[in-house]
Amino acid sequence: MNQVKKVLGLVWIVFGLTAYGLLLKTCSEQIELKPTTDTIIQWSIFAIIFLPIAIGFLIFGWLAFQGAYDSLPESSEAVEE
Repeated sequence: MNQVKKVLGLVWIVFGLTAYGLLLKTCSEQIELKPTTDTIIQWSIFAIIFLPIAIGFLIFGWLAFQGAYDSLPESSEAVEE
């Protein structure tokens, strides 16, 4: 199961990079098609808002790949504060 978590960690990293790359590609294509101020602002906001989400995918994937989720508690009593 831990190997699956590590492989899925790599999947999350690739997904984060690919999704943000596709978003930036779409942003540039849409701005080239209609280079008005409202289009530039709209797609810039999309890119800025999705950046922390993509970074979250990368961090989650990196932690899963490093094995941070290998030993999860069975119940809430097992969680130490």
